[in-house]
Amino acid sequence: MTTPRSRLTPEREAELYDAVLDLLREVGYDALTMDAVAARTRASKATLYRQWGSKAELVVKAMRHSKPVHAADIDTGSLRGDFEAMIERTDDCQMEKDSALMRGLFQAVHTSPDLHQALRELLVEPEMTGLEAVLRRAVERGEVRPDHPALPYVVHMLIGAFVTRELIEDRIPDRAFLSEYLDAVVLPVLHT
Repeated sequence: MTTPRSRLTPEREAELYDAVLDLLREVGYDALTMDAVAARTRASKATLYRQWGSKAELVVKAMRHSKPVHAADIDTGSLRGDFEAMIERTDDCQMEKDSALMRGLFQAVHTSPDLHQALRELLVEPEMTGLEAVLRRAVERGEVRPDHPALPYVVHMLIGAFVTRELIEDRIPDRAFLSEYLDAVVLPVLHT
């Protein structure tokens, strides 16, 4: 990934990221072009490529920017509290928007190796590292056994809940559902 040459103010960068996410929701990843981003944001394509290098990197960094609090930064003193804080960092409206984005990106990942790589490097791996920090602290506090066989699968459980609710129930996951899922599935498994 390229390193951005930061000539943009944080406000301008945020404005660009918001425009990219709006366009992504409107047209999807495949139809999103740097020309469209340049037109929407009144920026030159040269500036966009200089700052982000590729459409995939721009999209994923825009998504990362929309998550101001990262899992690694959350430490409430309990695993349940940390999970609840993770859920609370996004309101239901934003969760619905994120769900729509992810549906579109999951399709595009299969045909765009650049997007797949950018998602893994810039979004998935940092979130997994953050979740691992949350779980490590729970182990250190004695809430979870260090050799618990479910530890490597927590991320799968959480992503599974998020992705499958719409598939199974035709409903977007919201904070109430995720909180209930944590209490009914994830925490009981980890506390056995």
